[in-house]
Amino acid sequence: MSFETILYQLHERAALITLNRPDVLNALSSALISELARALDDAERDDEVGAIVVTGNQKAFAAGADISHMKDLDLVDTYLGDFLRDEAERIERCRKPVIAAVAGYALGGGCELAMMCDFIIAARNAKFGQPEIKLGTIPGLGGTQRLTRAVGKAKAMEMCLTGRMMDAEEAERAGLVTRVVDNDALLEDAIATANVIAGYSRVAAYMAKESVNRAFETTLLEGLRFEKRLFHATFATADQKEGMQAFVDKREARFQNR
Repeated sequence: MSFETILYQLHERAALITLNRPDVLNALSSALISELARALDDAERDDEVGAIVVTGNQKAFAAGADISHMKDLDLVDTYLGDFLRDEAERIERCRKPVIAAVAGYALGGGCELAMMCDFIIAARNAKFGQPEIKLGTIPGLGGTQRLTRAVGKAKAMEMCLTGRMMDAEEAERAGLVTRVVDNDALLEDAIATANVIAGYSRVAAYMAKESVNRAFETTLLEGLRFEKRLFHATFATADQKEGMQAFVDKREARFQNR
């Protein structure tokens, strides 16, 4: 399938989706978001793909929504059309793990898009922010909610009220990103990480992802019960038998995703 605003490539068992509007710092247009959703559908359907990486370029992951497309919208346009939300949140509905590889600016909708992924690996030049206050509006793709869950109320409140940017080192300290790597190592690191995940049991990966996400949706007691039910369920899989037998035999496991 051909795309105009993204690039789609396979790297062994990892799908790499690159936002590709470099002339506008990968600003999120309706067309880009639609093509991103289609690419995620492709990756989900491909049995050879075990994990997905979403990235931009060295200057920007995505520097926000495309303001030139937004400035003339009114309440009815945005409310009835649920502007950008449904297709943008396709990332969260992915069962396969999704990694954001962020270099340069991840601002506004770009920061929100990165936070929809399962975790973020950042280049040293990465900068994160929710500068919507400077435009007379507020985050609309989860910035006030996901950022607060990631870095806490005080830091999220300051960023949303002042529009200041957070660099990669601060983002790592605050818990927004999982680790920081050299700029020229970002893609290699993210793709290698995706292939590590893809090499494990897909059943177990799906269950682990679902269980971690459940921690943000329920009480600790119910989350523990949910985790235990999924843990028990793994013992009905061939991959659990293979993984434990391989450990006993001191050999690499040969998972069949069953």
